[in-house]
Amino acid sequence: MMRIITGSARSVKLLTLEGDEVTRPTTERVKEALFSMIQFDLEGRKVLDLFAGSGQLALEALSRGAASAVLSDIDRDACEIIKKNAQKTKLYEKTRVLNTDYKAVIRGFQGREKFDIVFLDPPYAANLVEDALARLIRADILAEGAIVICESDKDTPFEAEGMYVKRFARYSKSYLTVLVKKGDEADE
Repeated sequence: MMRIITGSARSVKLLTLEGDEVTRPTTERVKEALFSMIQFDLEGRKVLDLFAGSGQLALEALSRGAASAVLSDIDRDACEIIKKNAQKTKLYEKTRVLNTDYKAVIRGFQGREKFDIVFLDPPYAANLVEDALARLIRADILAEGAIVICESDKDTPFEAEGMYVKRFARYSKSYLTVLVKKGDEADE
Protein backbone atom coordinates (compact mmCIF):
# COMPACT_ATOMS: atom_id res chain seq x y z
CA MET A 1 0.00 0.00 0.00
CA MET A 2 1.33 3.39 -1.00
CA ARG A 3 0.47 6.56 0.84
CA ILE A 4 1.52 10.18 1.12
CA ILE A 5 4.00 10.38 4.01
CA THR A 6 3.53 13.94 5.24
CA GLY A 7 2.20 17.39 4.43
CA SER A 8 -1.27 18.54 3.38
CA ALA A 9 -2.24 15.07 2.05
CA ARG A 10 -0.60 13.10 4.87
CA SER A 11 -1.65 9.43 5.11
CA VAL A 12 -3.84 9.50 1.99
CA LYS A 13 -3.68 6.04 0.43
CA LEU A 14 -2.78 6.02 -3.26
CA LEU A 15 -4.08 3.81 -6.04
CA THR A 16 -1.59 1.80 -8.11
CA LEU A 17 -1.71 -0.16 -11.33
CA GLU A 18 -1.87 -3.92 -11.02
CA GLY A 19 1.39 -5.77 -11.63
CA ASP A 20 4.97 -4.52 -11.94
CA GLU A 21 5.27 -4.77 -15.73
CA VAL A 22 4.04 -1.24 -16.37
CA THR A 23 5.07 0.49 -13.14
CA ARG A 24 7.37 -0.37 -10.27
CA PRO A 25 6.37 1.91 -7.42
CA THR A 26 9.14 3.45 -5.34
CA THR A 27 9.15 1.69 -1.98
CA GLU A 28 8.15 3.56 1.17
CA ARG A 29 11.72 3.32 2.51
CA VAL A 30 13.28 4.78 -0.64
CA LYS A 31 10.62 7.52 -0.82
CA GLU A 32 11.25 8.51 2.82
CA ALA A 33 15.02 8.66 2.20
CA LEU A 34 14.58 10.64 -1.02
CA PHE A 35 12.34 13.25 0.59
CA SER A 36 14.59 13.60 3.63
CA MET A 37 17.38 14.51 1.16
CA ILE A 38 15.34 17.30 -0.48
CA GLN A 39 12.87 18.32 2.25
CA PHE A 40 14.18 21.89 2.47
CA ASP A 41 14.19 22.35 -1.31
CA LEU A 42 10.47 21.80 -2.01
CA GLU A 43 8.62 24.93 -0.91
CA GLY A 44 7.19 26.83 -3.89
CA ARG A 45 9.07 24.74 -6.47
CA LYS A 46 7.97 23.52 -9.91
CA VAL A 47 8.19 19.73 -10.24
CA LEU A 48 8.50 17.50 -13.31
CA ASP A 49 7.96 13.74 -12.98
CA LEU A 50 8.78 12.17 -16.35
CA PHE A 51 7.91 8.52 -15.55
CA ALA A 52 5.17 9.20 -13.04
CA GLY A 53 3.52 5.76 -12.71
CA SER A 54 1.01 6.35 -9.90
CA GLY A 55 2.17 9.94 -9.38
CA GLN A 56 3.33 9.29 -5.83
CA LEU A 57 6.65 11.21 -6.03
CA ALA A 58 5.22 14.42 -7.50
CA LEU A 59 2.16 14.23 -5.24
CA GLU A 60 4.39 13.80 -2.19
CA ALA A 61 6.36 16.89 -3.30
CA LEU A 62 3.12 18.86 -3.70
CA SER A 63 1.87 17.67 -0.31
CA ARG A 64 5.11 19.03 1.18
CA GLY A 65 4.76 22.49 -0.37
CA ALA A 66 5.84 22.35 -4.02
CA ALA A 67 3.89 24.91 -6.10
CA SER A 68 2.99 22.78 -9.13
CA ALA A 69 3.81 19.52 -10.88
CA VAL A 70 3.78 18.11 -14.37
CA LEU A 71 3.39 14.34 -14.31
CA SER A 72 3.86 12.35 -17.48
CA ASP A 73 3.60 8.69 -18.33
CA ILE A 74 3.36 6.91 -21.65
CA ASP A 75 0.78 4.44 -20.25
CA ARG A 76 -2.83 5.66 -20.48
CA ASP A 77 -3.95 3.61 -17.47
CA ALA A 78 -1.13 5.10 -15.38
CA CYS A 79 -2.33 8.60 -16.32
CA GLU A 80 -5.86 7.74 -15.17
CA ILE A 81 -4.47 6.50 -11.83
CA ILE A 82 -2.40 9.71 -11.50
CA LYS A 83 -5.52 11.84 -12.03
CA LYS A 84 -7.48 9.82 -9.45
CA ASN A 85 -4.63 10.08 -6.93
CA ALA A 86 -4.31 13.84 -7.53
CA GLN A 87 -8.05 14.22 -6.85
CA LYS A 88 -7.87 11.94 -3.79
CA THR A 89 -5.06 14.03 -2.30
CA LYS A 90 -6.89 17.27 -3.18
CA LEU A 91 -3.83 18.38 -5.16
CA TYR A 92 -5.39 18.09 -8.64
CA GLU A 93 -5.44 21.87 -9.26
CA LYS A 94 -1.66 21.96 -8.90
CA THR A 95 -1.05 19.20 -11.45
CA ARG A 96 -0.86 18.75 -15.20
CA VAL A 97 -0.98 15.13 -16.40
CA LEU A 98 0.50 14.34 -19.81
CA ASN A 99 -0.06 10.98 -21.51
CA THR A 100 3.07 10.90 -23.66
CA ASP A 101 6.68 9.77 -23.60
CA TYR A 102 9.46 11.66 -21.85
CA LYS A 103 11.09 12.82 -25.10
CA ALA A 104 7.93 14.62 -26.23
CA VAL A 105 7.47 16.19 -22.79
CA ILE A 106 11.02 17.58 -22.76
CA ARG A 107 10.69 18.87 -26.34
CA GLY A 108 7.36 20.47 -25.48
CA PHE A 109 8.80 22.51 -22.60
CA GLN A 110 11.98 23.59 -24.40
CA GLY A 111 12.07 27.40 -24.50
CA ARG A 112 8.76 27.60 -22.62
CA GLU A 113 9.23 26.47 -19.04
CA LYS A 114 11.90 25.53 -16.47
CA PHE A 115 11.64 23.15 -13.53
CA ASP A 116 13.23 23.17 -10.07
CA ILE A 117 12.85 19.49 -9.22
CA VAL A 118 12.78 16.56 -11.65
CA PHE A 119 12.10 12.92 -10.82
CA LEU A 120 13.55 10.28 -13.16
CA ASP A 121 12.33 6.84 -12.13
CA PRO A 122 11.74 4.86 -15.33
CA PRO A 123 11.41 1.06 -15.43
CA TYR A 124 14.88 -0.17 -14.45
CA ALA A 125 15.29 -2.50 -17.44
CA ALA A 126 14.58 0.33 -19.90
CA ASN A 127 17.86 2.14 -19.06
CA LEU A 128 16.37 5.56 -19.83
CA VAL A 129 17.87 7.73 -17.08
CA GLU A 130 21.02 8.76 -18.98
CA ASP A 131 19.09 9.62 -22.13
CA ALA A 132 16.48 11.59 -20.16
CA LEU A 133 19.22 13.48 -18.30
CA ALA A 134 21.01 14.39 -21.54
CA ARG A 135 17.75 15.58 -23.10
CA LEU A 136 16.90 17.70 -20.02
CA ILE A 137 20.30 19.43 -20.26
CA ARG A 138 20.09 19.99 -24.05
CA ALA A 139 16.56 21.37 -23.82
CA ASP A 140 17.62 23.76 -21.04
CA ILE A 141 14.45 23.23 -19.00
CA LEU A 142 16.24 23.03 -15.64
CA ALA A 143 16.15 26.17 -13.52
CA GLU A 144 19.39 27.35 -11.91
CA GLY A 145 20.09 25.12 -8.90
CA ALA A 146 17.55 22.55 -10.12
CA ILE A 147 17.60 19.14 -8.43
CA VAL A 148 17.26 15.96 -10.48
CA ILE A 149 16.59 12.74 -8.57
CA CYS A 150 17.40 9.54 -10.45
CA GLU A 151 16.25 6.14 -9.19
CA SER A 152 17.68 3.00 -10.77
CA ASP A 153 19.33 -0.33 -10.11
CA LYS A 154 22.75 1.00 -11.21
CA ASP A 155 25.41 0.87 -8.49
CA THR A 156 27.25 3.97 -9.73
CA PRO A 157 25.98 7.56 -9.64
CA PHE A 158 24.66 9.17 -12.80
CA GLU A 159 26.55 12.16 -14.13
CA ALA A 160 25.47 14.97 -16.42
CA GLU A 161 27.14 17.97 -17.98
CA GLY A 162 26.70 21.11 -15.89
CA MET A 163 25.55 19.15 -12.82
CA TYR A 164 27.19 17.77 -9.73
CA VAL A 165 26.29 14.77 -7.56
CA LYS A 166 24.95 16.00 -4.22
CA ARG A 167 24.07 12.55 -2.86
CA PHE A 168 24.32 8.93 -3.91
CA ALA A 169 22.80 6.19 -1.79
CA ARG A 170 21.73 2.57 -1.94
CA TYR A 171 18.47 1.23 -0.52
CA SER A 172 18.20 -2.53 -0.99
CA LYS A 173 18.08 -2.98 -4.80
CA SER A 174 17.49 0.71 -5.54
CA TYR A 175 20.05 3.47 -5.93
CA LEU A 176 19.33 7.19 -5.71
CA THR A 177 21.47 9.82 -7.39
CA VAL A 178 20.67 13.43 -6.47
CA LEU A 179 22.13 15.85 -9.03
CA VAL A 180 22.16 19.65 -8.76
CA LYS A 181 22.51 22.05 -11.68
CA LYS A 182 25.68 24.09 -11.28
CA GLY A 183 25.51 27.85 -11.15
CA ASP A 184 23.98 28.17 -7.71
CA GLU A 185 27.06 29.36 -5.82
CA ALA A 186 25.46 28.72 -2.42
CA ASP A 187 25.39 24.98 -3.14
CA GLU A 188 28.87 24.51 -4.57
